[in-house]
Amino acid sequence: MLALRNAVRDASVSHAYLFSGPRGTGKTSTARILAKALNCEAPLDGEPDCTCESCQAVEAGRSMDVIELDAASNNGVDAMRDLIARVALGTGGRAKVYIVDEVHMLSTAASNTLLKTLEEPPDHVTFVLATTDPQKVLPTIRSRTQHFEFRLLPTSMLEEHLRWVVKDAGLKVSEDAIAQAARRGKGSARDALSALDQISAAGGEADEDASLDELTEALCERDTARALAAVAIACNAGREPRQLAEAFLAHLRDALLSVLAPDVVTLPDEAKDEVADQGRRLGPAAVVRAMDAIGEALLAMREAPDPRVSLEVALVRVTRPELDTSPAAIVERLEKLERGAIAPTPSGSGQLAAHDEVKRPEPGEKAPGKPALGAVKKQGKAASAPRRSEPLVAPPAPEPPTLSPAGAADPMAAWASARPRLRKPVEALYAGATFTVDNGDAVFVFAGEGQRDLAQQRRSEVEAAMGMPVKLVVGDVPARPAPAHHEEEPPDLTDLRDAPPSDVRSPIDHLTSAFPGAEVLEEGQ
Repeated sequence: MLALRNAVRDASVSHAYLFSGPRGTGKTSTARILAKALNCEAPLDGEPDCTCESCQAVEAGRSMDVIELDAASNNGVDAMRDLIARVALGTGGRAKVYIVDEVHMLSTAASNTLLKTLEEPPDHVTFVLATTDPQKVLPTIRSRTQHFEFRLLPTSMLEEHLRWVVKDAGLKVSEDAIAQAARRGKGSARDALSALDQISAAGGEADEDASLDELTEALCERDTARALAAVAIACNAGREPRQLAEAFLAHLRDALLSVLAPDVVTLPDEAKDEVADQGRRLGPAAVVRAMDAIGEALLAMREAPDPRVSLEVALVRVTRPELDTSPAAIVERLEKLERGAIAPTPSGSGQLAAHDEVKRPEPGEKAPGKPALGAVKKQGKAASAPRRSEPLVAPPAPEPPTLSPAGAADPMAAWASARPRLRKPVEALYAGATFTVDNGDAVFVFAGEGQRDLAQQRRSEVEAAMGMPVKLVVGDVPARPAPAHHEEEPPDLTDLRDAPPSDVRSPIDHLTSAFPGAEVLEEGQ
């Protein structure tokens, strides 16, 4: 780092440094280089010459001026007390450097023990604390150090570094293998070198795992069988289901980022283009839903008797959205619908697919729609619900007002036709009035001026629906002309006949006729 080199060159080195960052980013290696520069016999502009005895001793790990301590295994108070006891001792070199790796693993008591020495160290002592989790380091320790953050390297820089290693070591490794090693490193130089070492031992050729691309293509095509076959092939090749799920989750993340934020994807250009194409075909909603499903499967694998089953169930849910009722699945269906792509799935459920287009109606052709509310089903087979493939007929539009022979609309027919098309409040307001026709004009008679004034505000809407002007009045209904009176002829009484005499019988007579043979006894007999 430029700041460290300038500090060594200007003899303004701090008494304590804190190096933080992901694993494999060179924290401990930078601390050793700093120790070399502080004890180098002939430094070059703040850099060690790497040829003097002190530099070679530090590189070989036999220098008495560099003490390394792993806080993960020496995190107690006794280890810190022993370190502090040796701090005051002199050194044969110009500076004594203490490198404490994974300092966040120290216990609270051990951190407090180290704190006092960090406050007032001897002039010839420099502490370098390395950690992957600086938030766990005591704030009092962080405040007494100079903090340097290490970041992951871009893929292009890793490839360049690996090419230099291959050339310097004389290895026979192809360009594809170098790109694969850089991709496996994921920004970590140490992980990339480990991958390069493994590839070099296997012959120097890339052995790319095609299971991730196969799984992604299965998701794009909604092919459940292809996804399950890819899992089976990978597991038969020796890959653990959890390892496969983690790798697939990282691949889906790259696919999502390649669509939303391409600049943050740490992949070679060729691989980045391929992943971006997969991300576009899947769509952000499908990728997010797949990541959620795989993440849930990883959590379920901890307690599952067979982790492979959890992964397979997640893939079935992802490739068959109709089997998943989660909100994410519904969002994915809506997104595909908005993109205008629909096609039946192999199961015939009418799910959406990205490669088929929606058939739109031709000019003059009625678009399929839902049946009108309140429609009466026909009897027999016609009463069954229509299939998806059968077009649904839209409800007929209300008929226009009938016209009289003179060409003017009939007010009565116009009002009857306009009422269903009016908004409910407007229709109720005008329905409370008395509708009549006066000399061919439509007249609404209201009981009071308040109703008439309120109806006046909605008058334009009623006139537009009726297609003719209307009059609003207050008072009685205008008198209509009385119909013509036709004088009737007097009735002819000659055809009348007398009614037959009425059969007036007493209750006793009715009883005796109902019960033949009965006798009537006088009272007292």
